Amino acid sequence: MPPLTAREVYQQLRDSALGLRPLQRFDEQPEPGLVRVDIDGWGLSLDTDGVRLHHCLHCQSADGRVFDAGQRFGTDPVSLLSTWELAQIERLLAATVTS
Repeated sequence: MPPLTAREVYQQLRDSALGLRPLQRFDEQPEPGLVRVDIDGWGLSLDTDGVRLHHCLHCQSADGRVFDAGQRFGTDPVSLLSTWELAQIERLLAATVTS
């Protein structure tokens, strides 16, 4: 199976920002600054500072393909988000903490 591309992971984030796919944050975070979320069966590990989203560290698609930022050089999916899309994702992440 080919690895996921940054563009494929970005599309999941974008769809969540647009309200097309639900973003669900896991309650338990493995370490500070690391947020784990699910977007329609896609598991993402995101690097945040509690407010701002910085990077996508890892993603596994529903079909088992993987994007691992630690083993790949190139574009980070978060850097492909527009300013508005990034703000929406940050809003969604904050909302799932308080709800």
